[in-house]
Amino acid sequence: MIKLYRFCSAFFINNAETSSDVNGVLPMTSLWSSLGPLAVFALVTSITPGPNNTMLTASGLNYGFRRTIPHILGVSVGFAVMVVLVGIGLGNIFNRLPWLYALLKYMSVAYLLWLAWKIATSSMNNASTSHARPLGFLQALGFQWVNPKVWIMTISVISAYTPRQNFLFNLLIACLICGAVNLPSVSLWVGFGAAMKRWLTHPAVLRGFNVGMALLLIASLYPLLQESIPQ
Repeated sequence: MIKLYRFCSAFFINNAETSSDVNGVLPMTSLWSSLGPLAVFALVTSITPGPNNTMLTASGLNYGFRRTIPHILGVSVGFAVMVVLVGIGLGNIFNRLPWLYALLKYMSVAYLLWLAWKIATSSMNNASTSHARPLGFLQALGFQWVNPKVWIMTISVISAYTPRQNFLFNLLIACLICGAVNLPSVSLWVGFGAAMKRWLTHPAVLRGFNVGMALLLIASLYPLLQESIPQ
């Protein structure tokens, strides 16, 4: 999956460079020509497996679709907010303060491991109690900042699909497209999890499903772990 993101980013960045004018600035019409590819990129990256979709599937199974709606909105809004904030220069902070990026990386690993444990130990009986709650809107929104897949998606959107001329306007359009495509895409995973509830009624089967989702969430740490290994 990481190879797919890198290939898409490199492909469209190269196309953008070849379509630039002599001053290296993309014409305004390139925004409209990039809307289709941007929508396809957002769809492919939003609907494929990753930390968000793994957590949403488990939440749909354990808590149902309605109780997971705040989690869904937090994912989509959080992604869109990241595109805007990183696009206007927040990403430069990590270039100037590499220790901050390293801190964020270790926080993401710890948080994902905690979430994996929470998913693996959840059950329908626990989910039905009053104190058991799915991830809320603000929690899901904040989680996007420690989600390695969303960072890859955000940087790709800004670098490959956002023309530099009228950048802020183009960034806003890209933000809206990403949010509009991401919302129904991640909702499908919640629906899938909720639909599985009728077949996963046996406690042992449900536990196996949750453990599998937890292992997938841990496997999503591969890009971060690969980055930490010296080449």
